[in-house]
Amino acid sequence: MAGLLVNGRDIEVDVEPDTPLLWAIRENLGLTGVKYGCGIGACGACTVLIDGAAARACTVTVADAAGRKITTIEGLADKGMLHRVQQAWVDVDVPQCGYCQTGMIMAVVALLNEKPQPSDADIDAAITNICRCGTFQQVRAAIHAAIKA
Repeated sequence: MAGLLVNGRDIEVDVEPDTPLLWAIRENLGLTGVKYGCGIGACGACTVLIDGAAARACTVTVADAAGRKITTIEGLADKGMLHRVQQAWVDVDVPQCGYCQTGMIMAVVALLNEKPQPSDADIDAAITNICRCGTFQQVRAAIHAAIKA
């Protein structure tokens, strides 16, 4: 058993300590917003926040995440109000297939946590998630919209 703090809730999960956090979140907690993409931390579809920073959940073990504050896409909205990044995604109409978008949104939230007014160079350096639909221009537009919100 490992204790995880996910979206503000203390939760016990019955998994091996070396289980990737991705699988504990998806399979044990049923939070399917975090997606499996590449399994090696390259694509970012599984991005969550750990203590406010972006983390690729497929490369973090449950043991490494235990006792830390984990936020998934399901934990971003507050009292029925979308997070400003989620709202910007809707306003700019970013997604095409949508598969990678939850990871993109989490990476952007982490960027804005660290740097509230990022430059385009900061965005390029921080948002390394891969979108097979090629929505990168819409992603950048949504980031700028979220900055202004």
